[in-house]
Amino acid sequence: MGKSAYHHIREAWKRPKHSMSPARRRERMTAWRREPVCVRIERPTRLDAARRLGYKAKQGVVVVRSRVRRGGLRKGKINMKRKPSKAGITKITMAKSIQRIAEERASKRYPNLEVLNSYWVGQDGKSKFYEVIMLDGSHPVIKNDKQLGWVAKKGHSGRAERGMTSAGKRGRGLYNKGKGAEKLRPSLKANKNRGK
Repeated sequence: MGKSAYHHIREAWKRPKHSMSPARRRERMTAWRREPVCVRIERPTRLDAARRLGYKAKQGVVVVRSRVRRGGLRKGKINMKRKPSKAGITKITMAKSIQRIAEERASKRYPNLEVLNSYWVGQDGKSKFYEVIMLDGSHPVIKNDKQLGWVAKKGHSGRAERGMTSAGKRGRGLYNKGKGAEKLRPSLKANKNRGK
């Protein structure tokens, strides 16, 4: 039995450097760099990943490519009264992943849409690029969809900002279970206030 087209796309994206010529990759990154931070695109670059995360080619479903800087936080140099080792400039990273930042930027850019999920599509020396799947909860096509209709109900606004997407849950530690994960649920802050 032959393998599906999605299988071949997935295999190609496992090693993107080998499946795409260097010139083609360079052209793509150069074009993406010149675009604005958040760009609405016609169709997903990685159809297999998009479909796996809930994308459907229908009205009310939007794909946005978001660009975020790579690396740790850019900390300014402190010029007064510090040992050099305590200045704290390098090796400082955010508690929030770059993917979550990409989702939040897309959410801020399109306030009438909700973030469903996102996936990596490329990176160069300075930036990482993610494609964010977004839903319009007020669109009748989405409201009547069996799989996506839940986004129109109360309690699903600001998903990216509240860490409710896959990347958000990973960052909050909710994919850890059992020993060592006792204080993660429902959230770190809620657990901290539980004993008060």
